[in-house]
Amino acid sequence: MMGIAAWLIWRSGGFRSNRTALMLYLVQLVLNALWSWIFFAWQSGFWAFADILVLWVLIIATLVSFWRVRPLAGGLLCPYLLWVTFASALNYSVWQLNPQILG
Repeated sequence: MMGIAAWLIWRSGGFRSNRTALMLYLVQLVLNALWSWIFFAWQSGFWAFADILVLWVLIIATLVSFWRVRPLAGGLLCPYLLWVTFASALNYSVWQLNPQILG
């Protein structure tokens, strides 16, 4: 759904017309990918949680930016926001329950 949302924004004027929305989308994608490395490879619960909180804020900013261009595109990001909300709670819980492994 995320790809479809980005495609809808791209089709609504491309990068020139929707630079902010698409840049937010790209930055949150990078943070999303970085989270896996921080949590699993580097085993840092604190930094993974910090990353996912910033990711959550960027998803909201992206959702709002997409919504302003095309409401359907913003709506398509709602399941992603819900998933990251759940993942944030899970990240925090696992970090707190495993301080010997995740710092």
